[in-house]
Amino acid sequence: MAANLSLVESSGPPGAPPPLRLVIVDDDPLTRSTMREMLDGVAGLRVVGTAAGAAEALAQIDSTVDVALVDLGLGEESGAELIAALKHRLPHLNIMAHTVFDDRDQIFRALKAGAASYVLKGARRRALIDAIHELHAGGAPMSPSVARLVIQSFHLATSPDPITPRERQILRLIDRGLTYKEISASLSISVHTVHSHIKSMYERLQATGKCDALARARARGLL
Repeated sequence: MAANLSLVESSGPPGAPPPLRLVIVDDDPLTRSTMREMLDGVAGLRVVGTAAGAAEALAQIDSTVDVALVDLGLGEESGAELIAALKHRLPHLNIMAHTVFDDRDQIFRALKAGAASYVLKGARRRALIDAIHELHAGGAPMSPSVARLVIQSFHLATSPDPITPRERQILRLIDRGLTYKEISASLSISVHTVHSHIKSMYERLQATGKCDALARARARGLL
């Protein structure tokens, strides 16, 4: 679907600052339409364009755009890669990741790519509008659950040892290829206790599974 870029500014009271110019990038046409209706012309905002994918966004977002709202799931395209491309071309562009993804990898991929804001879809209209203004003013608004995850990740990164000695012991046995039952017998603890330690370890490492936990542990020098 072709992007729809309007160069017409909304009118306002004489002497009022011009509205912020927004572009919405989302592969779902209903979402683009709903977002335009929700944001255009209200509270000092003006939606000047929508794009269904990276090519349309890159072709039409220029230095006159104040804020880009970018979904991270653009069909087979990567929203994070689009964010990186936009920041490379327009370093001062304010980019908000506006998405349903709330997992650590997606969040940090978007932030590392250059997004300065991460707001989950489903936020209240007033909260989204305030977040856009805060972003333009130099802030870094995030949904509460996202901000909490970022803080937890910081604490994990600065912690000298994020897992307990027993969890590290179990992790080393997992790395050797032992099953839960074999770990249970080796440490003289129940299989249920092994499961509990592993669940806690995954949460501490913010890992999604065995391979992810091992990779994160190696990166931290825990193995």
